[in-house]
Amino acid sequence: MKSLGFIGKLLFVLPFAMFGFFHFMNASAMSGMVPAAFPAPEAWVYLAGLGHILAVVAIVIDKKAKLATMLLGIMLLSFALLVHFGGFMDGDQGDTANFLKATSLAGAAFFMSSKLTN
Repeated sequence: MKSLGFIGKLLFVLPFAMFGFFHFMNASAMSGMVPAAFPAPEAWVYLAGLGHILAVVAIVIDKKAKLATMLLGIMLLSFALLVHFGGFMDGDQGDTANFLKATSLAGAAFFMSSKLTN
């Protein structure tokens, strides 16, 4: 049963590792998704990528994983609300899928945080 938990943890963090690397590989393309009210959009993309990667490391090595999952959940919920909510409300299929994905993953991160002790 313990190995199932480890596999679940790896399956949870693998997409975030990929998202983090995508943020670094495609920062200029992704900067168009940053809300116009935010200065230096490319810097925000790099910061988000770093947040993803640091969360993955913390969760995998089980150091500050509770804090990492809480912050990851906050970041994902902010993505859902600041980046995808407008398109979701307008009926855009891509934004709707991304809004639902980010909301679901934020919930999973918050749930995980509530179960961790460190």
